[in-house]
Order: sequence, then structure tokens, then C-alpha cells
Amino acid sequence: MSGSPATPAVTIDVSGWHAAPFDVRGESVFAVGDVHGCAAQLQALLTEIAGLAGTIGAPTRLVLLGDLIDRGPSSLGALDLWSREAAAHGVDQVHRLMGNHEMTLLLAIGDGPHAPQARERWLGAHMGGTAVLEEMRARAGRADAPLDRALVEATLGARVCTCLHAMEPHLRLGNVLFVHGGLRPQVDIEAYLSRPWTGFLDAQWAWIMADFLQWKEGFDGTLVVHGHTPPVRHHELTGEDDPHQFIHDRLGLDGGSSRNGIVTAAQIEDGRYRILRALGQPAGAPASTAVSHSRVSNSS
Repeated sequence: MSGSPATPAVTIDVSGWHAAPFDVRGESVFAVGDVHGCAAQLQALLTEIAGLAGTIGAPTRLVLLGDLIDRGPSSLGALDLWSREAAAHGVDQVHRLMGNHEMTLLLAIGDGPHAPQARERWLGAHMGGTAVLEEMRARAGRADAPLDRALVEATLGARVCTCLHAMEPHLRLGNVLFVHGGLRPQVDIEAYLSRPWTGFLDAQWAWIMADFLQWKEGFDGTLVVHGHTPPVRHHELTGEDDPHQFIHDRLGLDGGSSRNGIVTAAQIEDGRYRILRALGQPAGAPASTAVSHSRVSNSS
């Protein structure tokens, strides 16, 4: 019998199409929400996306909305998938947006004024960076290795580190804004989005929740596709039962990831969208001995 570890079973669920006033300039855009170390679910989603993209005559684009790391079982595996070039995912272009978790890690290993606070926050129980630190220590073969730039560079490798330092704060395409957290209502959008990530908590586009989600009056014609707020918190803030419906000019794609084993994406085209979900096991659940990457089409 093989001594290799069991791989969690992952099922892909693809919804039907929903009408929405998206204008993505004739492209088909795949946006992936928070992953938080759920590499098996991300792999299954990316495989599904590559298959779908191969059937599309229009230009295709993959947008990863950030928060690949922390909490879950394989942040390093998630980063390896995330850092691959567009052709590996079967799309024409790929965009890697910065989440608040990647932001905090980069600040924690830097020498800027926010490093001590970022380090404390990232290693705290809420952010769950300790799980990544333990992965890096295991890869380095040093159980007591400190969190620093040298450890990150040695264990993540040049490709991942290059991509981390090249992350985009947001992407605009047609009337759609892709951003990790969201927008603050009734402020100048461009000034808000221009806040540098090195400002840490001042870069609110990666951190905002309540003020964004509880606003119902739109954003001057900008439609926002975002992650960051998991379903339970989304419901607490909005009362909405479905966190992945287009409403109030926003579409949320945080499926819960390490909390419930679900990583969520959307395929967005002019005038419509549909939801793709990778359903696996929550962090800490025992792995299944069976590998199943099945697809359920047109489910509600």
C-alpha cells in the first residue's frame, strides 16, 4: 500500500446564468474569490476554468481576487497554482490582485513603520499566518526558523515572490471594478483606490466590509466584484441569504474557503454571470481517501 497522504475530494458546482448589467468589453472573465490555503479546491476550480475557457471564442481573462494564504492546509500549494502564467490556466490574461492577507505578510517581513503591527496581526489567531509559517518551516527543514524575508524567499521561490511583489491593487474592465475588499461609498473612487498598499490599514480597498456591504445606492455606475467577506459575516452585515448574488451593484465571491471548504468563482460576460464553487473539506477535517473532481452543471 502507498504511504502517500490522502487527497481531499472536491466537487465543482456550476450555476445557471443570471442576468446582470456587466460590461466586460466582450470578454469572458473568470474571477476567483478567497482561497486561504485550500489548494485542492483552487486546483479543481482552475481545471474547470481551463476547460470552459477552451470552448469560448472571445478573449478570456482570469482574475484572482486575493487572500490565497493563511488558515488552510496548503497556502504554499495555493501560491504555486496562483503564480502560474496565463497559458497554464488556459486563458489569455491573468491578474493577481492583492488581498489583505498578502499585504500583511509583505509588511510583516519588511522594514517599514507598519512591520511590527503587521507581524503581530499576521501571526495572530484571527489571520492564521502561523499555518503558513509552519509550512515554510517544514519546507526549509528548520522547525524554529524565524519569520523573515530570507525564509519567505527561500521557501516560496523566485516565481512566487516575484508575483507577490507585482500584485495589482485592483482591475478595471468596462464598467466593472475587481478589488479584494470593496469601495467606500460617497468618496472619490480613484483617490480611494490610489491609496498604496504600504499604508496598511489605510489601504481600505483591501479591508472594508460593513460600510461597503450595507450601502445600497450604487457606486456611480461602477459594478464591484470582490472577495474578503465570508458568507456568515456577509449575512450578519446585510441579511442577504445568498452572498453570491449580484445586488446593489456588487457581487461577492468569498465562499468561506478554510471555514467551510468552499472556494467560489464567477464567470462574467456582457449582461450575465454564473457562479462556480469548489466544494471540499474545511480546514482540519479528515481527508477523504477518494479523489473526486466531478462537475455538476446548471445547479441552482
